[in-house]
Amino acid sequence: MATNKTQPTEQTPLGFIDQVEPARRKDDALVLLELFEKISGAPPRMWGASIIGYGQYHYKYESGREGDFMRIGFSPRKANMVVYLMPGYQDFSKELARLGKHRIGKSCLYINKLADIDLAVLEEMATKSLALMADKYPE
Repeated sequence: MATNKTQPTEQTPLGFIDQVEPARRKDDALVLLELFEKISGAPPRMWGASIIGYGQYHYKYESGREGDFMRIGFSPRKANMVVYLMPGYQDFSKELARLGKHRIGKSCLYINKLADIDLAVLEEMATKSLALMADKYPE
């Protein structure tokens, strides 16, 4: 049985954010740290070396792969802020059209800086994502 390689760590999110550069990325990370905790109702936790996640769910695929992962999260990477909404972005076309400057992957939203987006739309998307996750993976 294969499991998720990205696991919770003992590192503190604030300790991690304190080392983030440039300063603008650090400031944006502090905004998301507070926003995602408010939305999720869960405390932030480090997943691997660079992802700050909120909540947790257990998944099991038909292939036998299973594991635990965060419900939502973000990573203040050097090139972009990466936001992880675990259901993916296929059901977010209306919200993405209103969000502002961004790029998307399967479960990753890439933002250069928070000033490029409408934070209220991101909050709406994160709230919707958590509701979708609660339906698919009840706690």
